Amino acid sequence: MPSTHDPALPAEPAALLITGTVGVGKTSTADLLGDLLADAGLPHAVIDLDRLCQAWPAPDDDPFQQRLLLANLRAVTATYRSAGVRHLVLAGVAEDAAQRDALQAAVGVPLRVCRLTADLGSVQARLRRRHEADHDTESLPWHLERAAELDSVLDRAAVADLAVDTTRRTPADVAAAVLEATGWSRPGPSV
Repeated sequence: MPSTHDPALPAEPAALLITGTVGVGKTSTADLLGDLLADAGLPHAVIDLDRLCQAWPAPDDDPFQQRLLLANLRAVTATYRSAGVRHLVLAGVAEDAAQRDALQAAVGVPLRVCRLTADLGSVQARLRRRHEADHDTESLPWHLERAAELDSVLDRAAVADLAVDTTRRTPADVAAAVLEATGWSRPGPSV
């Protein structure tokens, strides 16, 4: 990663949560956004929130392990920031304003939320391909049901600052659109 910082990029630390229903492309977009930020010379880190709460068993009163996620996010964020990271790209879900606020408190910097959307048929097709490739047909029905349910939850919650439709875009195009929408880079010369 280049060590120089482009003065056209924001100097203040910031975080972006890429959210959306299961199968919409959150993790892929976050990873590709990280590549774009590296190309721009912007010190950053990409954090998959699902990995920060992946422990078993989950407490009965916290089935999605949100307390564990927030504790780990505070620790990881502090470590990244002490290493010079200025921008955090998070891939995960905020189902309501309280979860958004908790994530912002955990990262300790301003947090914007970008919701990725796609029509339900496209999401279901992606989930089927992913589960077949992973040889995981057992959990596919749960994910298909959760995709529709979570999409409705996110519609009602309206916690996103911006949205990008992934239905007919390549993952690289989605990442470029998210980067443009954040304002974290300026348009470069035409190639």
